[in-house]
Amino acid sequence: MNVSDYPKLTIIMRGYSYEQAEAILVAMKGYEKQFAVEMTLNTDDALNHIKKLNAKFGDQIFIGAGTVRTLEEARKAVEVGAKFLLGPHVFTNEMLKFANENQVLAVPAAMTPSEINDMISNGADIVKVFPAAVVTPRFFKDVQAPLGKLPLMGVGGISKKNAKEFFSSGASYLGIGSGMFEKKDLEELNVKSLAQSLKNMLDAIKE
Repeated sequence: MNVSDYPKLTIIMRGYSYEQAEAILVAMKGYEKQFAVEMTLNTDDALNHIKKLNAKFGDQIFIGAGTVRTLEEARKAVEVGAKFLLGPHVFTNEMLKFANENQVLAVPAAMTPSEINDMISNGADIVKVFPAAVVTPRFFKDVQAPLGKLPLMGVGGISKKNAKEFFSSGASYLGIGSGMFEKKDLEELNVKSLAQSLKNMLDAIKE
């Protein structure tokens, strides 16, 4: 998978049932190039969800694994078809090498300029700045002044209210979890309303 093909927005699916995840992917019809989806591995039966979602939607949608913390977890995620691996912290060199060799995108997390630099130097495709709301949008601009333009993804506290500011401040990508959908729409598997939430996010970053 080429990083240049990776969508600017990633939907983080944490703790969702298979039915909820499936409803989100059905709602993505027409938006397949705008969003990737990440199933976090601390979700019940996450690997099985990723496998089933890939069988059904993998040709149209980038489906990956989140909360990847070990080489073993990375291996299991790739076995079920994950196209990218996101972590909540830095990846070991073994994890980065494994991702690179298997042509899946490595997206470790970092919070300091040194960690960001280390991850890029050691083979990360994108570096997730987490938690982004804590460091604020300005961090993205400030850290790239000395380090140069980098593929940074803001995750943590992102919503349609602040997404545009993160992009304007130099984030290349954003990951959105609970700020993406209304809880009621997920509980009711309301595909039409889920699709409207996706459109609202795209409109918010366009304005």
